[in-house]
Amino acid sequence: MSDTPEQAAAALRRGRLILLPTETVYGLGADAANPEAVAAIFEAKGRPRFNPLIAHVADAAAAEAAGVFNVQARALADRFWPGPLTLVTPVRDTARVCDLARAGLDSVAIRVPGHARARAVLAAFDGPVVAPSANRSGRPSPTTFADAVEETGFAVAAAVDGGPCVVGLESTVVSVLDGRVSLLRPGAVTRADLEGVVGPLGDSGEGRRSPGRLTLHYAPEAPVRIEAEAARDGEVLLGFGPGVGDRRWSLSPSGDLREAAANLFRLLREADRTRPVGIAVSPVPADGLGEAINDRLRRAAGHVG
Repeated sequence: MSDTPEQAAAALRRGRLILLPTETVYGLGADAANPEAVAAIFEAKGRPRFNPLIAHVADAAAAEAAGVFNVQARALADRFWPGPLTLVTPVRDTARVCDLARAGLDSVAIRVPGHARARAVLAAFDGPVVAPSANRSGRPSPTTFADAVEETGFAVAAAVDGGPCVVGLESTVVSVLDGRVSLLRPGAVTRADLEGVVGPLGDSGEGRRSPGRLTLHYAPEAPVRIEAEAARDGEVLLGFGPGVGDRRWSLSPSGDLREAAANLFRLLREADRTRPVGIAVSPVPADGLGEAINDRLRRAAGHVG
């Protein structure tokens, strides 16, 4: 049963956790200013505390109350917010997003989500809400309300059903620090999208300021094999493109990258429930949104490092 945004906001004010729908994935939310509430997120997820959390806010004005925005950050916010883009900026107010939520860093990761129910919760709460994906640490992120409840519903006092997540991958994370703009985590706002606003992206070496950078992440129980041309005995093949594998298990029968992104975590979870020997994934193009899809697949397979 779904709670209302007002009920979720009331739970946040009591220092409790909530399930928060966004357009990217479902989040496990807490008051960003409350260290005890934030600690409960790490405990529920089994997440390492060196991994910073993203603060979700209702609008750009609330974002600038928490972080220091330069011209580049404002340009990106104006173009992509509300939406699946997280900006990492110098922290302005360490009380609004506590030290634990920032993993002790002098920066803060901030996003204005594009999901209407998420923004309704944030407006009713009137403060930043940290909301990492609502899965247990390392597992595929939940993109449906049922999967979010299955993963971390035990830990929450309120759960808001926002329907299936239309993006299906965690937000793009970009650092805007010391005059450099760098891509820390690819997502639905692509490298080309970003460069169309701020020009060529640099390499800041600031990956620690972004979540989702662990070598083994987004992983089901079954081992994942990527760039597979066919399934081996006992494997489920997640196909991509016309005529590749069983249509039931296709990321996108037409070869559409946005469809593939929206289906990726859902199909990894559904395939895992069949208890296969392994999950094979056919090749997905690396351009555009494919950069983000392949990033998640490499981490699910433990092939980053």
